[in-house]
Amino acid sequence: MLPPPTAPAPATGAPAAAVRLTRAQWLVLLASFLGWLFDGFEQGLFPLIARPALQSMLAGPGANDSLVGAWLGEITACFLVGAALGGLTFGWLGDRIGRVRAMSLSILTYSLLTGAGYFVHTPWELGVVRFASALGMGGQWSLGVALVMECWPEKWRPWLAGVMGIGANIGFLLVGFTARLHHVTVDSWRWMMLVGAVPALLVCFIVALVPESNRWRRASGAGRVNPLREVFSGGMLRTTLLGMGLAAIALMGTWGSVQWLPTWADQLAGKINPSAKADTQMLSALGAITGAWCAPLIGARLGRRPAYSLLCLASCGFCALLFRTVHEYGPVFLGLTFLVGASTASFYGWFPLYFPELFPTRVRATGQGLCYNTGRILAAVGALTQGQLVGYFGGSYARAGALITLIYLAGLVLIQFAPETKGRPLPE
Repeated sequence: MLPPPTAPAPATGAPAAAVRLTRAQWLVLLASFLGWLFDGFEQGLFPLIARPALQSMLAGPGANDSLVGAWLGEITACFLVGAALGGLTFGWLGDRIGRVRAMSLSILTYSLLTGAGYFVHTPWELGVVRFASALGMGGQWSLGVALVMECWPEKWRPWLAGVMGIGANIGFLLVGFTARLHHVTVDSWRWMMLVGAVPALLVCFIVALVPESNRWRRASGAGRVNPLREVFSGGMLRTTLLGMGLAAIALMGTWGSVQWLPTWADQLAGKINPSAKADTQMLSALGAITGAWCAPLIGARLGRRPAYSLLCLASCGFCALLFRTVHEYGPVFLGLTFLVGASTASFYGWFPLYFPELFPTRVRATGQGLCYNTGRILAAVGALTQGQLVGYFGGSYARAGALITLIYLAGLVLIQFAPETKGRPLPE
């Protein structure tokens, strides 16, 4: 991770003058970044192992893709529901007991329960493990973003949003690289679940060295707060509902179709190219890193609302090209996979910039966690729909993805009702 420039140009949205940063601030950023990176690793694990794992549990390599697709949709929905519940639970904990302690608990949850997936033998057991591990994954994003944004100077927000945005996508890249070194097949997918338990070691570093947010300490000391009730109160209800909708559109596009790209690549390439799904994962992740880094800088330059509109247009266009024009695995498939990854994942750099600006410190982790993770509930509907559509279209991931990704058009409408927060300080 490169250090930020000391005097970046104002057009990037970064600070205009050098500022002395403390060791504590760098530790906060490192811990939050790594927590979200490993969260991304755990999320990216399933798209890679899904098809061979389900084939091994159902009927071997000849398992029908309509059946695999249906189970894939259901297990993905279990993950998304678990992540939504975890985001709400750990976000609430972050506002009550502190960002650092809640973040440590979330990392332990997602790493140890992912490792338990080594022992599953049926699709429903795999669904249970994904649901349980997702509880921790859902909490990590809101806690890490809240901690970083509260501990660093406000003028660094666009740059920080980019750093946090690329974290999970570097995790996606690492899981693809890991699978590239050791092919994931119907006989060798379990070892990847054990690798997923490694991030539990990160908790030792967090507990020992990472300081708590002083903003949170002041807000929590000002009086007893009921974060969940407050974000649904009259003054914040409209903002909360808009945040949920904006997140749901991006998450439905990602989890309802784009996350299925490695599975589709595996289907197109067949047994003659077992590394196709890993290569697809890595190209998608490289695109996602690019998009998530650029999106908050675009938001800082153009404004939050114009940036979201631009991301929706790009996502809809590139998804249409990939799902509607490509019919075989090859350079065109991989090139469009990079562009689709960049456009659809760009929202995950925009969210860390925008969502903290919507909620005051005392309810920030709950509010932004609720927006991001309730979106996952609606995305679970998209995943189930995608699974059913794959079956309806005779095992065609492309035709199902082409239909689901039209959701980005709804984002062009919804963003017009959201507040513009460019140039405003974080609300206290």
